[in-house]
Amino acid sequence: MKPQNPYTEISTFDEAGITIRGKDLVRDLIGEVNFTQMIYFHILGRMPTPGQMRVLDAVLVTLVDHGVLATVGARMVYMSSPEAIQAAIATGIMGLGSQFGGVMEITGQHLETIMNATDGAQAAADIVASYRADKKPVPGFGHPHHKPEDPRTPKLLAVADQEGVAGSHVQALHTLAAAVDAAMGKHITINATAAMAALLGDIGVPGSIMRGFAAISRTPGIVGHLLEEQRHPAAYSIGMKAQELVPYTGSMPVQN
Repeated sequence: MKPQNPYTEISTFDEAGITIRGKDLVRDLIGEVNFTQMIYFHILGRMPTPGQMRVLDAVLVTLVDHGVLATVGARMVYMSSPEAIQAAIATGIMGLGSQFGGVMEITGQHLETIMNATDGAQAAADIVASYRADKKPVPGFGHPHHKPEDPRTPKLLAVADQEGVAGSHVQALHTLAAAVDAAMGKHITINATAAMAALLGDIGVPGSIMRGFAAISRTPGIVGHLLEEQRHPAAYSIGMKAQELVPYTGSMPVQN
């Protein structure tokens, strides 16, 4: 439905200058705040406390790089269109979904469900049961390489503890982790995306926008890989290796 009276509370400009969230860009922001503060301020409309800024900074640092695997698409697009680096960056960001990076959004919603429930432990058990019924892993738990613990998770939680930021979302994460372990009969890794969901929630980030923070974090990593692609091209070799690993088996009729 088309809004009757659209408006923005974020920014405006005129001949005299630019205003963002009520602050003058030149006088109040450029050279006066750092990029992490600006991200928080622009998105949430208020300046972070020192503790919130350090926690957000830790989250953003965590997801910057995900190796060559996460940038194959970006490298391929750059090889095809080196004049449009923004297209390659966009391709890399589009890879953030329910399997990589975007899991924090789903986990954040689960944490909010637990927090809002009369019986948080039962709510957590119900969430786990629903995934088990569908024979799917609970988002935010398990990792193909890091076992029994994801080394990033305790560090992230420690930063939140040190800054006095850990709150109801972190507690909900522990409740959900206990439910996962109980259902599986063993300890299941709490991966970094689950920890980041809890930390972002405790600094005031809604679950519905958490994936956007993953995109912000991943962008410099993609740019770094593209600079490497400029200097030491790998996309063609990756493509040829894929060609070798996926053999042609003959034409098959298309099934209706």
